[in-house]
Parts: sequence; structure tokens; C-alpha cells
Amino acid sequence: MEEEANRIVSPPTEVGQAEERMLGADLVREITARRERGEGAKRIARELGVDRKTVKRWLRLGSWQPRRSRIRPKLIDEFAGFIMQRGPEVGWNGVVLLRELKGLGFTGSYQQVQRFLQPHRARCKWSELATVRFETEPGEQAQVDYGQLRVWIGEQPETVHLFVFTLGYSRRLYSRGYRNERLATLLDGHERALRHFGGVTLTCLYDNPRTLVLGRRENKVLWHPLFEDFARYYGFTPRACQPYRARTKGKVESGVKYVKRNALAGRRFSSWDDLNDWLERWSGEVADLRVHGTTHERPIDRFTREHLTPLGNRPAYRYERVRLRRVASDALVAVEATRYSVPVEYVGLTVSVQESAEHYEFFHHERLIARHLKSARHSVVMDPTHYAGLLRVGRQAALPVPPRFDPGFARLGDVMVRDLAQYEAISQSQGGAVR
Repeated sequence: MEEEANRIVSPPTEVGQAEERMLGADLVREITARRERGEGAKRIARELGVDRKTVKRWLRLGSWQPRRSRIRPKLIDEFAGFIMQRGPEVGWNGVVLLRELKGLGFTGSYQQVQRFLQPHRARCKWSELATVRFETEPGEQAQVDYGQLRVWIGEQPETVHLFVFTLGYSRRLYSRGYRNERLATLLDGHERALRHFGGVTLTCLYDNPRTLVLGRRENKVLWHPLFEDFARYYGFTPRACQPYRARTKGKVESGVKYVKRNALAGRRFSSWDDLNDWLERWSGEVADLRVHGTTHERPIDRFTREHLTPLGNRPAYRYERVRLRRVASDALVAVEATRYSVPVEYVGLTVSVQESAEHYEFFHHERLIARHLKSARHSVVMDPTHYAGLLRVGRQAALPVPPRFDPGFARLGDVMVRDLAQYEAISQSQGGAVR
């Protein structure tokens, strides 16, 4: 194999061209060595079995030299710049590129295009598959993501949106189940996670959730203004994964799968509160105490070296989405296609509605007058105490007094109603007989 690898010959000539393709470095050294011993070119050629002109040429060069390959220009080379720019936009599709190249004057074949694209496709494939694992320093980064699964809650299966917050260094995680992935629940999950860990990391990494990431401009992420305010309040920097590169957020995605397969597999809960109470117990009793497969340490032990920035005496972030609503005559207030009751004395007045992750609170002049759990759209949520003093719903009201002086109705046989005193006077004047 080594000899075959060294078979690089001098530029070919018409005489002895086939022989020169087989010459190797060892044979050239033999020619020069024999010349140094005084042998002539004719004798060297005869004994080595090569052409005499070939021997003379190598003797003239003095030593073995590799042949310089000649690079022949290809038709496709002049279109290389266009292909490199256009290729990623069409997914390195050879059929599309050939069609567009012909419009630019390319006269080559589809096979030429395919050969040109092959190394670029391979490089693109490896860049998509390859992920460099990196470990973050203590207190440097947390990763946040959602997962979805169906869980039995009460008498029916519910879709649970699983919020998972994972510390990059220690691998401690916090999880909570929600009914949706709206901004209010995201902020509530962050708030609870930071309170659970007692501190905050320098950065938090996200997989471009539409709730938080409004878009990109000049390679900068446009965050939701309210979330930006939340991040500034707690002093961390939000970061988003590169589009279509969610694997850079592998720690939390592994955490989501771990929660699904370990904490919730085959479980049934009586209520949402029961579900979240179990997740909190499971985090402390199971997840924190297992030996992590990557760090080979228990997350609770590594957490002692996490060095989070303490929250101090900072109060909870107040998320308020305030709406003004007028109380209808039935003491109901419409919010998000659902109606909620308030005390009847506020009928006709304007109240403010403040939204949190799980509740709506109704205020009148800064006084809390009602508080309801969020309910499904197009439903009605009524608190019986808000209707105290009114007739019960469904109780038959007293019939109104009918018209007594309708002349048309009287002609149909209505009995005249007289005062009883008139009957008494007639009785006395006629000897007790009443006509």
C-alpha cells in the first residue's frame, strides 16, 4: 500500500507514458544510485526494464519529484458563487439549482451539479446533527421549556402544559402543571421557580416561545415588553436559542422527559392542586436525590455550589393586566368570553379586572369585591353570596294585578266587584233580602 501511495510520476510524454505511470520513488532512487556507480543510461534501462529516454529524463532531473496535477476548469466553476449563495435557500436541491443555472447560461448536466453539491450537503448534514455539549458555571444559566401530556385529573383526562425550569450547573429542576402556556402562566412559573430555589441565575435560555419572542430584527431578539420588565425586575438576561437549533437547550428538554416518564407516568390526580402538590414533593424526594447521569452527583449536592444571586427581600413581581368592565344587570362581568359574578350592589358600576396566572380579581375603587378561578370560555361563574337578599333563581314571582277597567273585557262577562259595605246597606233597607 505504501509503494502504491508513492507512485507519483513525472509529467507524461508520448514515449514510455504507460511505464511512467508505474514508476515510484524507489525506482527513481535506484536509477540515480546506479548512475552514481558509473552505469550508463542504456544499461540501467535494460536491467530495470524501462525506456532509455525515461531514464535519461530522471537523470536530468536529478531526483524523484511528484507530478503536478493539472486542474482542468469545469463549466460549473463560474457559477460557484451563485450556487453557494442560493444553495442554502433551496435546501441544496439539485433539480431547482439546475433549472435556475440554465437560466443563467449553464450548459452542463444534472450530474455535474450533483457532484458539486455533494460535499456541501454532507457538511450541512453534519452541522445539523452535531451538537457540542457545554457545561455552564455555577449560577450562570437556567433553561426553561414546556412539555405537554395527557393526565387523568378527576374523572377525565386533561391536557397538562408542563412548565420545567432547570438549573444548568446543579441540574435541580422545578416543574408545575398549567392549563395553558400564556404569558401569565409563564411568569407565574418563573416566579414560583425562583422562590423555590431562593435565587436567580445570570441568564435564562428559551426555545423561542411565541409568548415571549415577538420576532427578530438585525439579529436581535424582540422580547415581549412585559417579560423584559420581569427579567429586569429579577436581574437575569433572557437568551433565545438559534432558530431550529433547540438542541442547545438539551438540559431542560431532558428534564421535561424525566418529569413525564418518572413523576407522571401512570398517575391520576383528584385535582390540579393535587397534581402540583405531587410535583413539588417529587422534586424534593426523588429528582433532587437521584444521581444524575451526566454529572454523576446528586443535584441537591451540586446545588450547594450553585451560587445563585439571592432574591433578598424583593417582593413578588406583580403581574397585572387591568381591564375596565361595567357590571351588567345580572351582576355578571364578561372577561375573555366568560362571565363572572360580583356582589349585586355594584350593578351598573365600573369595576377593574386584574388577571393573574390562575385567577381574576375584581376591584371597585381599589377595594377587592370578588375573586374567581379562571374558567372555560363561554361559561358562567356565579358565587351565591353575591346575590344575598334576592329571590332564588327559578322561584316563581308574584303575579301582577290584572287590569280591572278594560271595557272590552267587561262585556265578555267579567263579574263586577263591589265593596262589601254596599251589600250591608242594601240588606238593612230591604229587610235582609239581597237581590
